[in-house]
Parts: sequence; C-alpha cells; structure tokens
Amino acid sequence: MAPELWNQVRRAVDAADQPGQFLLTGSAVPADDASRHTGAGRFSFLRMRPMSLFETGASSGAVSLHQLFAGQAPAVADPGLSVRDLSALIARGGWPAQQDRSLKAASRAARDYLEQVRQVDLSRVGDRSRDPVRVGTLLRSLGRHCATEAKLSTLAADAGGADGPLDARTVTDYLQALERLMVIEDQPAWAPHLRSRARLRKAPKRHFVDPSLALAATGASAERLLEDFEWFGQVFESLVIRDLRVLSQPLGGEVLHYRDDYGIEVDAIVQLHDGRWGAVEIKLGEGQVDAAATNLKRFAEQIDSERSGSPAFLAVICGKGYGYRRSDGVFVVPVGVLGP
Repeated sequence: MAPELWNQVRRAVDAADQPGQFLLTGSAVPADDASRHTGAGRFSFLRMRPMSLFETGASSGAVSLHQLFAGQAPAVADPGLSVRDLSALIARGGWPAQQDRSLKAASRAARDYLEQVRQVDLSRVGDRSRDPVRVGTLLRSLGRHCATEAKLSTLAADAGGADGPLDARTVTDYLQALERLMVIEDQPAWAPHLRSRARLRKAPKRHFVDPSLALAATGASAERLLEDFEWFGQVFESLVIRDLRVLSQPLGGEVLHYRDDYGIEVDAIVQLHDGRWGAVEIKLGEGQVDAAATNLKRFAEQIDSERSGSPAFLAVICGKGYGYRRSDGVFVVPVGVLGP
C-alpha cells in the first residue's frame, strides 16, 4: 500500500547502524519494483505461518522434532484426540483470531477470507485482472486435490468446467498469484542420490497454507470430513505438513516429499540446512502404521547414504494412539504430542 516506506526504512537502517529497528509486515510478497532497493544486507525475511497444534494447545509437545533429529523420543500415552476432534481442529485452522470462537464462526471466517482473495486481492497482485469465477473453481479443485501431485492439466480442466479447460498459462498465473498472497504453498520434491536406477518424480504436492482453507474452498464442514475418510486422510496429511513446516523452520529446515517410478513414495522429508534429514509417513488411522513403517524401511534402502547421508529418523505420524519406538527403529508419533 505504501511501497515508498521500503527505501525510507533502508536509509534509516543505514543512518543508525542498529539491528532490529523495524518490523515490516504484509500479507503478500512485495511486488517487483526496479526503483526499490533489494534490501540486501539490511533486511531479513521471516515467513509467518498459521499456528501449529502445539501453539494452539491441541498438542502436548511431549515428542519434539528436535528429539527426533537426535534419534530419540520418549514413549508417550495416547493424547486422547478422537477422529471427531481432529476434524474440528482441521476446520478451525491455525488462525490466532479464531481459536476462541465457535467452530461455525471460524469456518465462516475461512470462507470469507477466500472470498476476499477471489474477489479483490488476486487482482491486486501484479495489477492484472483475473476472473473471480475461474479463481473460485480453481480453489475448489485445489481443495479436492489437497496433498496430491495434481497436474496442471487436471487443475485446468476442473477450473474450466463445461467450457473446456483453461489455458495452462492462465492457471499458472493464478497459482503464482495465490502463492504470492500466501494462500497456497506447494511441497517440492526431494532429489537425493539413489543406490538404484529409479527415476525421481519432480512434481510438487498441492497444499493450502492451512488445511482449513481446503475445507473453505470446497464449502465443506468438519462433519463432511467424517463422511469421506479418503479425503479426510488427504487433509490430515496437509495438517501435519503445516505443523512440520512450522516446527522445522527454527531449525533451518524445509519440508519436501519423495516419489520414484518404482512406486516408493514418502509423505514428508524434513531436511535441515546442515544436511540432516528425516522421513515421515502420515497416516490418519492406527491400522496403517505397520504398512507405513515397512514402506519407510524400503525407502531408506533406496538412498545412497554415502552421498546423501543416512536418515536421522524414520517416523510415522498418526492421528491417535501411543507414541513409541518400534523394534525396527521407526518412531510412531501421534500428532497430538508433536512439538518443537
């Protein structure tokens, strides 16, 4: 709204030579401007995400991500989150202002936010006019394909509807604008060195910055999740990815995913700047833990540990149950105990 402040702050920083004088906040990445100084050497960037379950008080934090990277985690009791509790936590989201409001009001706020983005905010990014109706259908498609590697062609077909698919360049422009507004945040693919000749898939996974927006985009409620457990599993995965991003950020980490053409895939790879990494499978139900752990062990055998390093940990994050270390070394961590 006032881009001239950027250069004024830069000059003030140079004049005072003191760190930490200003906080510049915004709900979008600043537009490119050749007249604006890059800020190199003056500004440090920090991405603010919605709150994790630990920050909202829904997780005890008894098992920390830091502990997992140290190869250890305590055995913990079931935190007591039911499937219905998880659906409500997803619908409420990690928005600070919505934590003390009713679930109905919080869900309405998420829908109102996307409506504002669709009708107003998106056309302010890059000063381009964008069709709110097409943006709305694209958001719905992103909600349905949450936590999947949905192709651009799939999103284009969904957004175009009966009139035929949208032009791929239009969809790309919409996605870039939504990312710039910090509405969506894709999960890139990891590219380690492999022992086998498997080819790595490079497509990102689609995520909103908060899983509540997936529900808002499709007009769904917490009750709807309980009626569609396949989609519930996808949105639960997005919830865990959000928390892993929040919890790994202070450690200098990023959250990626893995998939190869041998059919091996891993929901999340948390990689730190110092090269350490851990692999995570995300499963809503306790009954899927054994298969997930087997998949993690098979995946670890694919990685050339001499070149990419050995995993600091392998873990299955699930919706409920006890937290413990299995005999095969894989950690089982209910999401209700995950913390920093």
